[in-house]
Amino acid sequence: MSTSDPLLSSLEPPAFEECWPENIAHPALLACDHASSRVPLLLGNLGLSPADLDGHIAVDIGAAVLTRKLAALMQVPAVLSGYSRLVVDCNRHLTDPSAFPAISDGVVIPGNQRLSAEQRNVRTAALYRPYHAAVAGGLARLAALPALVAIHSFTPALNGVSRPWHVGVLWDIDARIAGPLLETLRSDAALRVGDNEPYSGRHPAGYTIDAHAESRGLPHVSIEVRQDLLLTLQGATHWATLLSNALRPILATVLPESRSPRSISPDAIP
Repeated sequence: MSTSDPLLSSLEPPAFEECWPENIAHPALLACDHASSRVPLLLGNLGLSPADLDGHIAVDIGAAVLTRKLAALMQVPAVLSGYSRLVVDCNRHLTDPSAFPAISDGVVIPGNQRLSAEQRNVRTAALYRPYHAAVAGGLARLAALPALVAIHSFTPALNGVSRPWHVGVLWDIDARIAGPLLETLRSDAALRVGDNEPYSGRHPAGYTIDAHAESRGLPHVSIEVRQDLLLTLQGATHWATLLSNALRPILATVLPESRSPRSISPDAIP
């Protein structure tokens, strides 16, 4: 397959999904880099089993539902990736080996072995660049100073090590959103909140926040919710409500163009 050949057929979903509310309450964009486990038909599931593609190596479990519900509650737009991180990881620099992982959490990815530059370029052109163009375009449609909020989920354990946090707030040098968000979440004694745990916003591997927000001086934060808390619609609704209640007053302070959102019942959001 050459770069002139389409990776996706006309019958397949596009590289990304966009959610735009009729009325925007805050000039902020949600980005979900690992929203889907889908693999283009031409790549034949990358040689993986359905169980592998349903697991955390292929997708941030629960993150897509959480992102859609949070976007609706906050009345902000969202961009979600349309294909699995195993095809190309939209939150990695393309030069990072984990952008096209040959192995993930001990699972060999047959369809990613010995990829040529041409094969990488095809995936990049079809999936990675359109997704990031949508993120950049979404931010450009908002305000002079929009915010970017990245939504991820993490496994309860990794490599045999328990990860006790319910939610993690990831940040590097800009604490405009992360600082008050940590304070708000930690005010709930029932929550175990990670500050740059279980991952760190200072890790150089991450791409989306660095490329679209940090490099431009835009307010930003990455939020990680533990996957076992998002396995049901009820769980996703609970976390969307909790995060919406925490983020809205912060964004209203940080973003001067915010306005009061209309009231929406979380249970009314599909």
